[in-house]
Amino acid sequence: MAIVYLCLGSNSGDRLKLIEQAVGFLNLAQDIKLIRTSALYETEPWGVKNQNWFLNMAVEIKTSLSPQDLLVKLQNIERTLGRNREKEIRWGERPIDIDIIFYDNLVLESDVLTIPHKFMHKRAFVLVPLLELIPDFVHPVFNITISQLYDNLEEVEEVYLYGTRTDD
Repeated sequence: MAIVYLCLGSNSGDRLKLIEQAVGFLNLAQDIKLIRTSALYETEPWGVKNQNWFLNMAVEIKTSLSPQDLLVKLQNIERTLGRNREKEIRWGERPIDIDIIFYDNLVLESDVLTIPHKFMHKRAFVLVPLLELIPDFVHPVFNITISQLYDNLEEVEEVYLYGTRTDD
């Protein structure tokens, strides 16, 4: 069984309900055992700035699925919850996004999947939830901890514990 860390995000539709439904699907999925989740965070969009803010969280699972089979299962959950990758703008609005961040200490690069996630070290919305779960986990490529990755961020987008953000 592999220990895997996922990042879930939503910024269109009923964001909270979509995240809750995605966690529910993970919890019920065959070959996946949900271990724990981070708190929910409301986060500034990354990449395309002129869009709704996201809700994000990190999830720890155990799975017997291969990384490729896990990706297929996660994309099926995304489709079930209304995601249509063909119609969306890269880094744009989406009902749900489920990314594999780490799969044990595996380093994998293929046409369809890169593990560890290739942008995770540049994104506070990924690192902040991971800080809750695995602050001392060592990135298998960069050989530094999640805490150190966060400390090294050059541009830190705004990240708030869900329900604490106030509009100016």
